Amino acid sequence: METLFPGGSGRLRLVDPAESGGDEQVEAAYEPAVADEDEERDPEAEADGEGAVDELDVVREAPEPGVELEVQPAGKRIRSLQVLSGGEKSMAALGFTFALMLARPSPFYVLDEVDAALDEVNIDRFLELVDRFRDRAQFVVITHQAGTMEAADALYGVSMPGNGVSQVISRRLPREAGPALAVAPDAA
Repeated sequence: METLFPGGSGRLRLVDPAESGGDEQVEAAYEPAVADEDEERDPEAEADGEGAVDELDVVREAPEPGVELEVQPAGKRIRSLQVLSGGEKSMAALGFTFALMLARPSPFYVLDEVDAALDEVNIDRFLELVDRFRDRAQFVVITHQAGTMEAADALYGVSMPGNGVSQVISRRLPREAGPALAVAPDAA
């Protein structure tokens, strides 16, 4: 997680509504901090941020039993995945995925557009992790991102010339010895 969220942290949390006293109490814990419509609004207080709805004060249904991933990007408080940006969600999911790779290794992984919501800095962080794991597994990454394609050992794509028949194209790129990273550009 440190590679993906420098200065941040993450954890898995067991969610069991029965332990918190039942569904009614769990729902009450997630009620919004919004003034009633009948109350008079103070424009000055709203300009100062008072009375504003915090993004965490969102009404949610009682959580289902299971596991919840919580992430704390540097300088922010702990948040569930539901309130993170698209890029933060992708980075958190990648961190969890790579942690699973350590616990339950597999010889290959298929990652479908995991870098779609990432900016260039975060794509570089993702590729740093892929590079670290290259000696243990082979990755097939489906992507539109040029930076991810440039890091590949092989590219596979689908082309449709004028006759309407799809054609698979592959190119092996000269790289240093070691397990391969195959990238399949998304043919949308």
